[in-house]
Amino acid sequence: MISIDEYMDYLSTQGLINYFKNNWVKIILIILSIYDLRTDIRLLLDFFTFSTFFYTIYDHPLAITVLITIPSTFDSSIKE
Repeated sequence: MISIDEYMDYLSTQGLINYFKNNWVKIILIILSIYDLRTDIRLLLDFFTFSTFFYTIYDHPLAITVLITIPSTFDSSIKE
């Protein structure tokens, strides 16, 4: 017989695996977008200026678009 603690561990592990199976493309897109923006994020955190901020948006439109639109796609997958 399985104890409640073992069952809860299985559910949380199995739930996490299912979450990654269902959203692996979105998670990879987020990781790649942040990787593309890594130097600009570091620069913005060290010395924030609006010119650097606008340059980042102008120079990396795909990464910015992915990071802006991914939360809405996660919300739509939860409702299904």
